[in-house]
Amino acid sequence: MAKRPDFVIGGVSVAPGTRQTVDIPVSVLSDNTPVHLSVHVIHGRRPGPTLFVSAAVHGDEVIGVEIARRLLRSSQVNSVSGTLLVVPIVNTFGFLNHSRYMPDRRDLNRSFPGGEKGSLAGRLAHLFMTEVVERSDLGIDLHSAAIHRTNMPQIRISPTQADTLSYAHAFGAPVIIRAKLRDGSLRAAAKARGIDMLLYEAGEGLRFDEQSARAGVAGILRVMQEMSMIRGRGVSKPRARAVEASSSSWTRAPAGGLLRAFKGTSEYVVEGDLLGVIADPFGEVEIQVLAETTGIIIGRTNLPVLNEGDALFHIAETSRRKAETTIDQLANQLEADPMFDEDEII
Repeated sequence: MAKRPDFVIGGVSVAPGTRQTVDIPVSVLSDNTPVHLSVHVIHGRRPGPTLFVSAAVHGDEVIGVEIARRLLRSSQVNSVSGTLLVVPIVNTFGFLNHSRYMPDRRDLNRSFPGGEKGSLAGRLAHLFMTEVVERSDLGIDLHSAAIHRTNMPQIRISPTQADTLSYAHAFGAPVIIRAKLRDGSLRAAAKARGIDMLLYEAGEGLRFDEQSARAGVAGILRVMQEMSMIRGRGVSKPRARAVEASSSSWTRAPAGGLLRAFKGTSEYVVEGDLLGVIADPFGEVEIQVLAETTGIIIGRTNLPVLNEGDALFHIAETSRRKAETTIDQLANQLEADPMFDEDEII
């Protein structure tokens, strides 16, 4: 079998059967500190697809950074067919400042595909697109809720290729949502170039949680197995089929005040169910918050202090009460899967 060619990125050649972190220059901070887009390349000896895994497009969504770290320490990725590109921190500026945004307050995930001569966000977006996204067959982008909110593990897709939905099910998150594309988003820019993506949402901004991390690492390894990039030993298949939802909506605060929430993420609710109560600080007025649709709570606020109109409960619309069983089975599987050491969880 002929030797695979080197994978060249950022002017650096990575030979087949090796792995290397490549630092691609992005910018220089005002104090002359250089900023790079750091890409870890695992270039397999055997041919196969190219998959990219990215995190911290929003700088405060740090759970994805932990998932990427655990993935790179997993023994399964030491011998891949094809090429794995892992970018643990896309938005270094936001990550260092514990901020969702770029220094100019632009949202990087509304700046794609960007351009060489645009804003800083646009230039970073363009670099990421040309060096990573456009050279891949599939992408997995890792996100969390914003600060003061939390998301249960879920996959969002807008598939154009037949295999994408099967990859989403292979991931093993409890819920798959066919989410609309937003102008300027990474998913929209990738899809315009014929590259599908799985967007993994889990956890809370500026926080780690073990379930979200485990689900993310296990899910990526399952997708790699489905793509024939790794062999199946040690990677368990999902015990239940994910619930598919075609839409989701937020229940918002009908008034300002203090929230006492009675429902949490992963719970199944029926239209009209009591989700919580908003009271004024004196306890004189209480207003019920009722579910406006039937489905699974996939996200909710963690902040009890509210203004009228604040987003409270994010519900993925589904009539399948079986969803409760699915979520329980997948949660139990995460707890039962082996933990090989404190850094390697599959």
